[in-house]
Amino acid sequence: MTLRCLFVDFNSFFASVEQYDDPSLRGRPVGVVPVIAATTCCIAASVEAKQHGIGTGTLVWEAMEKYPDVKFVEARPARYVELHHELMAVIADCIPHGKAESIDEVPCYLMGRERQRGNAEAIARTIKAKLADRYGAAIRCSIGIAPNKFLAKTASDMVKPDGLTVLEMDDLPHKLHALELRDFCGIGPSMEQRLHKAGIRTAQQLCAATREHLRAAWGSREGERFWMQLRGFEVPDRITQRGSIGHSHVLGPELRSFEGARSVLFKLLAKAAMRLRKDQFLASGLAIRIRFVGQDQRFERDLSFAPVDDTPSFLHLLGEQLMQLEEAAKRGRWNPRRHPPLSVAVTLVGLEQAGSVTGELMEQRQRGRDMSRVVDRINQKYGNNSVYFGAMQQALAQDAAPMRIPFGQIPETAREEDVPGNRRGAARQAETMDELFLKRERQFKVMAENAHRESQKRKDHPSDAGGEAFKAGAGGWRSGRKRSTEPEIGETRPLF
Repeated sequence: MTLRCLFVDFNSFFASVEQYDDPSLRGRPVGVVPVIAATTCCIAASVEAKQHGIGTGTLVWEAMEKYPDVKFVEARPARYVELHHELMAVIADCIPHGKAESIDEVPCYLMGRERQRGNAEAIARTIKAKLADRYGAAIRCSIGIAPNKFLAKTASDMVKPDGLTVLEMDDLPHKLHALELRDFCGIGPSMEQRLHKAGIRTAQQLCAATREHLRAAWGSREGERFWMQLRGFEVPDRITQRGSIGHSHVLGPELRSFEGARSVLFKLLAKAAMRLRKDQFLASGLAIRIRFVGQDQRFERDLSFAPVDDTPSFLHLLGEQLMQLEEAAKRGRWNPRRHPPLSVAVTLVGLEQAGSVTGELMEQRQRGRDMSRVVDRINQKYGNNSVYFGAMQQALAQDAAPMRIPFGQIPETAREEDVPGNRRGAARQAETMDELFLKRERQFKVMAENAHRESQKRKDHPSDAGGEAFKAGAGGWRSGRKRSTEPEIGETRPLF
């Protein structure tokens, strides 16, 4: 009874969700992209796309060269989060699970008789059957069962798609020898190079290496942890403390100007500040980065200050630094047309727990903190950026820096996704105007029909209908005027 973990890994998750929601995409190579543009890359690819060499990170133009009929769809993070929670509920019906490793991976820990191979495999098949019964063939998963989470995750990657792989203690290490170094969790390009320098080039050499050899290769005790995990030991997760909160965004062509970059930076920083408060941290530093088209030199600023968490303070600091860039353009030291901004990033650093710092003594600073929390509560209730700072307007109008799903975190849609009224830029605004026009048209049709009926009633019963007709008609027109001056549901207005 050496099996302790059952690891579920959903295959090509983002693309599979798109195929589940749109049956016309099933069986076709699909690439999920952050925006529909030839200059971006795939953030996910369907099983069929991977068969043509199209995977995560493949550029759009490169994917079209590999398979001209590949279908690109724009990512819908909120939908992926929604389905993630549904899938976790399906798994929980079969076995209690631990904290999701990412939006498409979750470890489940086996207890008692569940650790017997036959029982563990039965649980895995039950999970697959429930998923097939509810989602058909669109949503599939690979499952690994092993003595610890590390090996179970490794096993889940050994057979894809829709695989089921079991690694028992008796299977170690020889069943791992066929893998590449990069197939093991925790070994990326830089770590692979370090292992090569240490004389380790194959999985067989990795498994045969001593604890001291791996510690030297890693340059830390992490090498010893790796050595133990390869041998089936369950090693406790490392206790880590978050050191920064930040966001970055590649600017679309419509935002490659000083004003566009400034608006996006303000939106990113306001979003980071909201996350900072949610996690109950204060920040004592701010890093600002701007890259330019056709220019190696970047705009870089690293600021230090007393720990704060209110959005107005952060935006004021950012605005002061961006004034220097604007001044450089005025003096001819930077040509925005020749070298427009390409990408922007902001990072809050020097994080401290909110309770470890004394409260504000300055009334102005305390007012900023209070206002930030009020804005957070409004946005949490009515949707992110229902209330926002005016400097963010251009970024919101162009749907810049939308919600993203970071690795290892499941975002809260209510906090991360912009309300519909702020999304999709000009196309979305035109759509909204069309919707409003049709709504008004329907309202006037109803009022016209009511007026026609009242007219008929006056003809049939002139003594009874006159007063009621006047009331109904006047009330209808008054309500129409009132609705036209109030914001529609989902519409937002700047805070300043």
